[in-house]
Amino acid sequence: MEMAMGLTLLLLSGALLSGMLYYVTYQHRCLRKPNFIIILADDIGWGDLGMNVAGKGHTPHLDLMGLEGMRFTDFHSPASTCSPSRAAILTGRHGLRNGVTHNFAVGSVGGLPLNETTIAQVLKATGYYTAMIGKWHLGHNGPFHPSHRGFDYYLGIPYSNDMGCTDSPGFDLPSCAPCEQSMLMHRQKHGGCYSKVALPLFENLSIVEQPLNLWTLAERYKQTAINIIRSSRERGQPFLLYVALSHMHVPLSPDVPHERGDPGLVYAASLREMDNLVGAIKNASDDNDKDNTLIWFTGDNGPWTQKCEFSGSVGPFLGRWQTDRGGGSAKRTTWEGGHRVPTVAYWPGKIPENTTSRALLSGLDIFPTVLSLGGAEAPSHRHYDGMDMTDVLLHGSETGHKSLCHPNSGAAGQIGDLQTVRLGQYKAFYITGAAEACGEGTGKQEVHDPPLIFDLCDDEEESTPLDSSSEEYAAILEQVQRERDALLLDIAKDRVSLADYAVDPSAAPCCDPSHVACRCKGGG
Repeated sequence: MEMAMGLTLLLLSGALLSGMLYYVTYQHRCLRKPNFIIILADDIGWGDLGMNVAGKGHTPHLDLMGLEGMRFTDFHSPASTCSPSRAAILTGRHGLRNGVTHNFAVGSVGGLPLNETTIAQVLKATGYYTAMIGKWHLGHNGPFHPSHRGFDYYLGIPYSNDMGCTDSPGFDLPSCAPCEQSMLMHRQKHGGCYSKVALPLFENLSIVEQPLNLWTLAERYKQTAINIIRSSRERGQPFLLYVALSHMHVPLSPDVPHERGDPGLVYAASLREMDNLVGAIKNASDDNDKDNTLIWFTGDNGPWTQKCEFSGSVGPFLGRWQTDRGGGSAKRTTWEGGHRVPTVAYWPGKIPENTTSRALLSGLDIFPTVLSLGGAEAPSHRHYDGMDMTDVLLHGSETGHKSLCHPNSGAAGQIGDLQTVRLGQYKAFYITGAAEACGEGTGKQEVHDPPLIFDLCDDEEESTPLDSSSEEYAAILEQVQRERDALLLDIAKDRVSLADYAVDPSAAPCCDPSHVACRCKGGG
């Protein structure tokens, strides 16, 4: 009898222990913080991806990601040029708030103001391992370096890949000469080419190669990203991996022979190279922690049409009102081609497969959404411009922004000012012009009072504005002005930052100043 009771107790204890282990395992799985991989393409066109334009076949991995996840058709970069867009993505705040309204230079003393908090800093404080690969362009001097802005690991370039010479230049317009090899060589200055400082590659705080080899950079980024993802289990931490690609910014350096440098082939090959890199990151993530990793692909701004055949496609967003009058309507402008970017979100088991969101959304939304999903809170002493997209990603909500303001990004107007307003299907321009197109035409700067208003549902090419004497125009204008005034008032009441844009030649990254173009001994 006692033996039977003992056996029963033993069985009950085993069942209880098994149940507890199951409960703990279940709880652990449910309470695990998700991993985040944010991939930011440079100067990419909405029409570059096959999922957006039928017949395009250069991005099969991204197209598959769209089929297995969520594709966005009305997603916008926070600005139409590099530094302001990146600052806004990492802080969730417009440039008028975070202080970054235009690009930083090779010799910039400052960067993203130190009192601004990046997404990496917030997540790191909650236990995340944070890594960045690629282009920073938010200040490289002293405390502005990414290693001091929340990233545990960094491999990449401090600014755009055309902001320094290399020994084997890629495809660009104009073509740039290789770095000088000795003090005795003094090439004639070539417009648009940097010759005094070679392009550096940083690993954490150290320059490991200067000039770097553009032709092997994509492979180096790919292998580093794969290693970070694979080693995440050993670290035992959730991770944020921010991959800021050099693609599709010139100079392009795809795997094509120089003698076959046909611009069309070069750009297509560069797209395939970018897509293969993204595909490798996705595959590594799927093998590592597929059901617990959100991958978010987007762009920092539209294509640089000034580079002609070495630039991407805006798809149907042609900005015809502007192009018909001369000048560009993509990068640096607030026409749709400048800020409507291809965007995909992928999270197996969480984001429904093969879904399309038409909600009005922005790169400003990455910051609050990732923090929400990661169980982190943003600093409470400042205001934010992004919205939490969790319901859009996970529950099929089509509720986006009621309105978006697009900042002047280097073409017309005072840089950083919010003089273009999107309201539902309508878009109002208070200023246009002044961006260089392929062929050097810029189009004159024009101030519009009253503003031009386009109906994007009927006129995605932005060719014919509404009749300013119509009732429809009057009703929309009143709402546009109300939305813009409310945002500007909110910014005026906010704790805003001011970036230091001073330039000092000694602030340029240089591994050995005694060598021409700052060449590292044995490097290049």
